[in-house]
Amino acid sequence: MLKGRDLLSIHDLTVEEINEILELARVLKAKLRGGSEHKLLKGKTLGLIFEKSSTRTRVSFEAGMYQLGGQAMFLSHRDLQLGRGEPIQDTARVLSRYLDGIMLRTFGHDKLVEFAQWAAVPVINGLTDLLHPCQALTDLLTIREYCGQNLRGLKLAYIGDGNNMAHSLMYACAKMGIDFIVATPAGYDPDPQIVQNARADAHRLGTLISLTHDAAEAVKDADILYTDTWISMGKEEEADKRRHDFAGYQVNRALLQLAAKRAIVMHCLPAHRGEEITADVFEENADIIFEQAENRLHTQKAILALTMGD
Repeated sequence: MLKGRDLLSIHDLTVEEINEILELARVLKAKLRGGSEHKLLKGKTLGLIFEKSSTRTRVSFEAGMYQLGGQAMFLSHRDLQLGRGEPIQDTARVLSRYLDGIMLRTFGHDKLVEFAQWAAVPVINGLTDLLHPCQALTDLLTIREYCGQNLRGLKLAYIGDGNNMAHSLMYACAKMGIDFIVATPAGYDPDPQIVQNARADAHRLGTLISLTHDAAEAVKDADILYTDTWISMGKEEEADKRRHDFAGYQVNRALLQLAAKRAIVMHCLPAHRGEEITADVFEENADIIFEQAENRLHTQKAILALTMGD
């Protein structure tokens, strides 16, 4: 179903396609841990274009392509004519002649969409300021591992900035039947169009998509607490103001006690202990958080195999 397709947003995927990604990710994870080769992309080359730096995205995509029998080519914006003013449509068409797939990690989502419109090979969203679908799909895999295969009826509370992670998790939860509530300070709410789209998806399953400015209200009886950095890349000049505005949105022991008894805490990393999460809550959930980080590898391998495979 996904062969030759772009993966720009979870909103574009059907429930069946999401399940296909998650199931293949589970299988590939088991194969890797069992030492079984799975060269599904032998002879294929993935281009990795980074306008935003990253630890997990680069390493997981490069390692994933190697494990799938292919190779990955790292390209910073400084390495490309794109960084010196070449039109996006030209770069996309040229690279499509050399590569079998392209991962783009950039700032503006419009640039990703335009790139994908002109590329003749699958384009994967490695992150934009609007969306981070690879991480949210990874999170669904992790939630299945810790909360069971049937996700319907779970409640996920996202505490913090209404950013790309809040948006992609909202889409993921809406598609899969997880009630989603996001608690942000006033002025940091999620994008209204994303909320509208997610609610349209959620309506089909009777799933709730809720917004609040009250963190305690959000986490009440939640099965999953999720947080992210208060200061996303490109927002550094707002650091002091954000620390002030987000002071009441820390995932700490007092907040966790309001959640469901067996609630898990997730974080997409990098984490800033003492800001969005306390050190003790982080360390108590470290096994989950680092499993979540590892699952980026397996989920992205599934995406690559399904979109770029023969």
